[in-house]
Amino acid sequence: MSTVLLAGCQSVGTGEAGNGGDGRPDATVAVRADITVSPADEEKDPVDPGRTVEVTVVHGKLGSVRVRPDEGEGVEVTGVLGDGGRTWRSDRTMTPGTRYVVEATATNAAGATTRTESTFRTRDAERVNGVNVTPVDGAVVGAGQPVSIAFDEPVEDKAAVEKRLSVTTTPKVEGAWGWTRDPLTGVERVDWRPKEYWPKGTEVTLRAELSGVDTGGGRHLRRDVTTTFTTGVARISTVDLERHTMTVSEDGEVVRTIPISGGSPEYPTWNGTMVVLRKQAMVRMTSASVGIDDHYDLQVPWAVHMTTSGTYTHAAPWNEGKGYFGRVNTSHGCVGMSTTDGKWFYDRSVPGDIIEVTGSTRGTVAVGNGYGDWNLDFEDWRELGALR
Repeated sequence: MSTVLLAGCQSVGTGEAGNGGDGRPDATVAVRADITVSPADEEKDPVDPGRTVEVTVVHGKLGSVRVRPDEGEGVEVTGVLGDGGRTWRSDRTMTPGTRYVVEATATNAAGATTRTESTFRTRDAERVNGVNVTPVDGAVVGAGQPVSIAFDEPVEDKAAVEKRLSVTTTPKVEGAWGWTRDPLTGVERVDWRPKEYWPKGTEVTLRAELSGVDTGGGRHLRRDVTTTFTTGVARISTVDLERHTMTVSEDGEVVRTIPISGGSPEYPTWNGTMVVLRKQAMVRMTSASVGIDDHYDLQVPWAVHMTTSGTYTHAAPWNEGKGYFGRVNTSHGCVGMSTTDGKWFYDRSVPGDIIEVTGSTRGTVAVGNGYGDWNLDFEDWRELGALR
């Protein structure tokens, strides 16, 4: 550790010992500010990424403290002053396997400044977890899109992760985090959804200070994540399987009612609220991919994906001219329509659009099967949070 005292003046004249000629304390005589840093300079063994960095001073007050990575892509460490400016403690985790530099200044009673610099290294992560964040930065999404963080591996210490997450919105919107798991893939994720569907034009920013967080069993996250997105048209499509229609509304106005054919009695469509995940102009759909016995292998146009278990809206050109649309449910669980209507709906759809299905004999889609978050009322959703 290097420490330097910068004297503000030199004793001159015949004043009393410890004072300058004008009666003020002499910076060369006053006891210098003494700064201590923990972890100590060049500590022998690397430290845990979750360890608290502490800077303290006697005979003075801290002026500035900076804890930064010396090289690479590590995160800078924030902290807070306490004890009247005599202590500083870090308030976040550090990037594993990173050399850190601590730079601190303090001032004594006479105004002389002490500067110190020290270094230490964080321990490498023996095991690593990763994240995939949705929506991507700069996206414009529908009114049902949650902020979603999916993890490569299950999270044991959910509270440790959740307390490092923040969502800010303009205008202010009430919402909450909830943890869920995809019943098909097993992928665990934490979603932040508003109490009601997003108002149009809301700007949403996620800040996830995850670098160095131990998700359980020594499996660390390595990076922070920030994303900002905006909500666009509030497009809500209501599928009535008893009437065989899909009514599409945009910002509260009905723009089209489409004759559809939903899942047959043998393969009924999920009930409940689903959210558009993605869309593809052409998708190969097979009976084997969804585990049913009635064989099919089709190239399906204008496919809008709603659940990870394989529910789509799509054009069904093989059914055109048969009188199915608007009259009978014959699909293997998807919502089919004419090629013209399918392309129209595909062209307008964006991730986050809402599709509400009623009238099926099947149960309600699971919360984790796609973004089924809206199938819980808000109070029940809040109960899925780790910090409730």
